[in-house]
Amino acid sequence: MLSRGKRFIDSLQDNRNVWLEGKKVDKLHEHPAFNGTLKIISGLFDLLDDPRTRNEIGFPVNETGKYAHSSFLVPYTLQDLSSRSRAFYYWARETHGVMSRLSDYARSMVTGWYGSRERLSRLDNRFSDKISAYYQTARDRDLFLTTSLLDPQIDRSKGLNDKKIAERYLHVVKETSEGIVLRGAKMIATGAPYTHDFLIFSFHRLMNDYGKHAHALIVPADSAGLHIVCRESFADPREKEHILSSRYDEMDAVLLFDDVLVPWERVLLYGDAEAVWELRTNKTANALAFHQTVVRFAAKLEFVTGVAFAMAETIGVNGFLHIQEKLGELLTQIDTIKALLIASEIQAQPDEAGILVPKSTYLDTARSLGTRFYPRVIDILQQIGGGGFVQTPSSLAEFQGPIAHLLDLYFEGATVGAEKKVQLFKLAWDLIGSPLGARHELYERFYAGDPVRAFAGQYLSADKTLLTDPVWKLLKDVHDS
Repeated sequence: MLSRGKRFIDSLQDNRNVWLEGKKVDKLHEHPAFNGTLKIISGLFDLLDDPRTRNEIGFPVNETGKYAHSSFLVPYTLQDLSSRSRAFYYWARETHGVMSRLSDYARSMVTGWYGSRERLSRLDNRFSDKISAYYQTARDRDLFLTTSLLDPQIDRSKGLNDKKIAERYLHVVKETSEGIVLRGAKMIATGAPYTHDFLIFSFHRLMNDYGKHAHALIVPADSAGLHIVCRESFADPREKEHILSSRYDEMDAVLLFDDVLVPWERVLLYGDAEAVWELRTNKTANALAFHQTVVRFAAKLEFVTGVAFAMAETIGVNGFLHIQEKLGELLTQIDTIKALLIASEIQAQPDEAGILVPKSTYLDTARSLGTRFYPRVIDILQQIGGGGFVQTPSSLAEFQGPIAHLLDLYFEGATVGAEKKVQLFKLAWDLIGSPLGARHELYERFYAGDPVRAFAGQYLSADKTLLTDPVWKLLKDVHDS
């Protein structure tokens, strides 16, 4: 019997149109831009087959007796919520938090919709049957899922009232007995080349006038007419020189819909902008998905902090007060995110369907703080390493060459030998100076949307009277005394 990882790799040999450097990629697992990443994902999938690890990341499905990833577990108890968190952390720790879209985010959104299906059925009476069928298929077939929610950057000063914009944003051009036909574009689909299905819906609220643009879809990656246009690959085949870039470059892509037919069973909602917005803002699905992002970010902070600690020790600067202050700051970041994560779980409340939902305000705070924490992390790494980042030899192969004895002498660290020190600095450079590192800083700033809007949204949605009432009461009491 094939392992889950092998089945995943084999499943990608379909009719998908993946474009990179002007060419269609036919064998993803053999292409240098993808083979390192796919080996990692395949290995993660295989963990569900291993009796030693499957209970850490999965749960037995009652109907089949087989294990499924815990991102598909509908949490009704604190133990269920803990199982989900443990699974997210396990995958994140295995990938050092560097791979942000391993499908557990999008799977969690599907799980939330499925758990809320009865309530959401008032948006469309066919919703419950459609999401139930898809949830079971995705769960039992280990489908890799990702999202693509944003509209292409053409002219942000204009909206759908401009014909040029309306024609290029994803919209329905025809309805048939089989489904709807779509034309337009969506961005940014992380993991797009090797996903099975895309969750597609509007990130922003639409007016009801634009029904052709209002939809919530599950689009197969191998749909005819769907083109997956990749950014430049940041994968580096030199594994010893670029440990992270060689393994963890999860590709980003723009999706171009050239009259793509989406079957009716994959059309969750269509034509009702308010219904789409209600699904988009469903608190259960969002909280379950956002929970994963915070767990992953905590694991990433732990890894990057570990790199910073190792660098400081290696070059003997960990005794300096200003370095200790910066390293202590990194620890406060970890503790802050973890505390918010724990609080979201401990204060979780059941929704109308009895699903235990992490408290969203703590998750929102963690996600907002992350947009400021991570750039600061990179700044601290730069300050610790300083000029050492650009003083490493071009290749570790130099330590096998004729001047190896000189390198051993002049590149030696305070606590490790020269080769190990250079290897560490190359790892850190992958975080701060490589194309992969630059992409990650950009990602952590914007993956949750506009950070300014996110902070403002927390203010707008807060019950401000809890804070202002005591102020007015104090003033009144003083005035009346």
